[in-house]
Amino acid sequence: MKNNSQENRKKILVIGSSNTDMVIQSPHLPRPGETVVGGTFFMNPGGKGANQAVAAARLGGSVRLICKTGNDIFGHQSQQLFEEEDIDTSYILSDNNFPSGVALIFVDNKAENCIAVAPGANGSLSPVDIQASEKAIDESDVVLMQLEIPIETVCFTAQLASEKGKMVILNPAPAPAPGVLTRELLQHIYLIIPNETEAEIISGISVNDYPSAVAAARKIIGMGANNVIITLGSKGALLCNAESEELIPAIPVKAVDTTAAGDCFCGALTQAIAEGRALIDAVKFAAKAAAISVTRHGAQSSAPYRAEVDVF
Repeated sequence: MKNNSQENRKKILVIGSSNTDMVIQSPHLPRPGETVVGGTFFMNPGGKGANQAVAAARLGGSVRLICKTGNDIFGHQSQQLFEEEDIDTSYILSDNNFPSGVALIFVDNKAENCIAVAPGANGSLSPVDIQASEKAIDESDVVLMQLEIPIETVCFTAQLASEKGKMVILNPAPAPAPGVLTRELLQHIYLIIPNETEAEIISGISVNDYPSAVAAARKIIGMGANNVIITLGSKGALLCNAESEELIPAIPVKAVDTTAAGDCFCGALTQAIAEGRALIDAVKFAAKAAAISVTRHGAQSSAPYRAEVDVF
């Protein structure tokens, strides 16, 4: 249960995926047909929806999560971990027909990674499920989604939430196929947060420097989104809307694992917005949280707590 002070804050509803990450840290990423020996194995909770929910909750957010897991040990363990993070699990669904999602992750000694995901029950989170959970949208202020659940569910939720006057934030990851994010969807999005690759796919403009990032962001705004933040890795993040654009520099740190840096950024940004911060200040706050996260291993386990970000 949330305490009274939490209940008075703006409420964040995260709708997305929950996975179990199986990670091998190895000297280098394997090439096709290659076996890399000498790695270290970790098993951590993950999934973009769950990662972002945990990041926001650790930073003081009043967070509710809608996701679908399998009726298996991974699903039961995820539920327990969410409750330990003080996330409202009232609307988490269990699927008897599909297993919980699993991600296999390789991380090399330069902190680069490659990931393969078996979505399992995440792929069966449907518009019908969202309609049955409509009360959760009614009781939220900000709705955060990603693309590890079916696109028809994302589209249905975005329209439903925006028509109810909710602030809808979309992290279009993993990268969608060209044309998947339509004008009909984007017109319901208050803020979209792609990385360089995702921005390029959505806009059709190759993103390789600041001017091309601005051009891509403006193209996405022209497609219907109100605000665009393109994360540019070590170069920072570009905030762009109809009135202006600004580059917020990244904070230099020694990275050891970048696996969930983007998820941490999105969760932190959403929490800052829920607190009423201006977008530019929200991006700066999120940049701090993401910088801390890449100095640690794991997905959810790398997300910092509020006191850490406040003194960073």
